[in-house]
Amino acid sequence: MRATGTIQAVRAYTVQVPQIAGLPSGPGNRLTLVKLAPNGSKVQAGDILAEFDGTTQKDAAREARAKYEDLSHQVRQKAAQNSSDQEKRAADLQEAQAELARAQIQLRKGPILNEIDRLKNEERARSAQARVESLTKIDGHRKKAEAAALRILELQAERQKVALDRAQRNQEKLVLKATIAGMVALENTWRGGSMGNAQEGDQLWPGQALLKIFDPSDMLVQTMVGEPDGAVLQEGATAIVHLDAYPDAVFQARFQSASPVATAAMGSPIKNFTARFVLDRSDPRLLPDLSAAVVIQPGGGP
Repeated sequence: MRATGTIQAVRAYTVQVPQIAGLPSGPGNRLTLVKLAPNGSKVQAGDILAEFDGTTQKDAAREARAKYEDLSHQVRQKAAQNSSDQEKRAADLQEAQAELARAQIQLRKGPILNEIDRLKNEERARSAQARVESLTKIDGHRKKAEAAALRILELQAERQKVALDRAQRNQEKLVLKATIAGMVALENTWRGGSMGNAQEGDQLWPGQALLKIFDPSDMLVQTMVGEPDGAVLQEGATAIVHLDAYPDAVFQARFQSASPVATAAMGSPIKNFTARFVLDRSDPRLLPDLSAAVVIQPGGGP
């Protein structure tokens, strides 16, 4: 049975222009490409595939770091000031309590003092008691106010730390690295009124497909098999693959998998199974998206 298909890599993934947090909407949201791996080049895991201009993020990180360090200094300064003020209030309260204790001692002499001295001692005791109560109340309110002011500074410092971490992560995102060893295949993008590969200096939108990394040592062909011919898609089935771009290239392939249900395009009565055949060997001519003619030979399975 004959069918048509396309060459694909078993292991491949698409690299996109990174999404950068905090970028303004509109034209300013685009990123400038400053480095790009050549089309068809081989890379190892960890190699740099692309790099975007990070001037804006470096400036943002520098500004966020300066603000964070300044706020951190203010937090330490405020904490020290709070501690000093609390110690001073504690000393004033201790002095007032001592004055109250002395006044209460003088009150015990009431029976042996004249009326004027007794009244003076009572007034001193009331005044000392009122001062202790006032200082105690003031100390409680001041502690709450100082803790709130310190917490505000801490929250501001934490917010700047988040901004600093975000800017640093954004800088890391601007350098795209390969996660697997393989070959680079640049994606076509709209540039200058026509389709073509991205080039250094282009301004690209976040999320835009930039390139693919695929492992050329393990390739397959994906084809569509009509529903009436689905019986050939059995374990042990094989295929002979001819590349349209290289008529003299012939490859053997073995059946890997097929969709369990036949599907049809909208408005079409013809249903097909999607089948995948793994090629038995690698070849430099086997590149993703190449069209191929597939001759499927039934296997001996049930």
